[in-house]
Amino acid sequence: MKSETTSRILSLNYQFYQSFAEDFSETRQRLQPGVLSLVDRFQPESNILDLGCGNGELARELARKGFSCSYLGTDFSSNLLQKAGLGIPDEFSAEFLELDLSEPSWSGLLPESPFDIILSFAVLHHVPGQEGRINVCKNIRRHISDQGCFVHSNWQFLRSPRLQRRIIPWSEAGFSEKDLDEGDYLLDWRRGGMGTRYVHHFSSEELSLLANESGFRIKESFFSDGKEGDLSIYQVWEPV
Repeated sequence: MKSETTSRILSLNYQFYQSFAEDFSETRQRLQPGVLSLVDRFQPESNILDLGCGNGELARELARKGFSCSYLGTDFSSNLLQKAGLGIPDEFSAEFLELDLSEPSWSGLLPESPFDIILSFAVLHHVPGQEGRINVCKNIRRHISDQGCFVHSNWQFLRSPRLQRRIIPWSEAGFSEKDLDEGDYLLDWRRGGMGTRYVHHFSSEELSLLANESGFRIKESFFSDGKEGDLSIYQVWEPV
């Protein structure tokens, strides 16, 4: 994917999450079943980095469960981050930071000490281009402990006829399909106005390649969420 196309896609998604932060947050008042099943496995004292924390619902869930961990949530939307710290008790150690995952390096932006668990729920599918996704995962590898794990989910929207109807032509956003990669889609948003988002639909083979090229191996993979329990693919990666 050309760098110009990548920049335009990143700008499109940034504008969406800034403009629709309020409406998006209202649709994210509870965690997905797949996320909850994984949270129950975490050690309460783990040092956690949550990439793409959105409105902070995961942090509130960890606080409700009595976690004593150190939690850092990041997001590129300042409007979503304004909501992230609300309702979190003082005794829960939570911090929030504005971070654009597309930055070439996160050095100097994140703490130097490695994290036990790095989370990225419904985030990687918004990163355009294989090169960009590899860079994100390599940065994750640099900030995770050798005994840690990277836990993430990605939308499998093509499994849902309802969501397939939300796909719109790239031309409506001024893009040419020849500039996009296989699996790249543009989905509309209809709450609080009309918006568009870029989403990549991952295959299992793509995720395996991404893990291998960024210094991880896949420890676990499963489907969850949605009416049929298959709307997202979840994976747990280990550093190699």
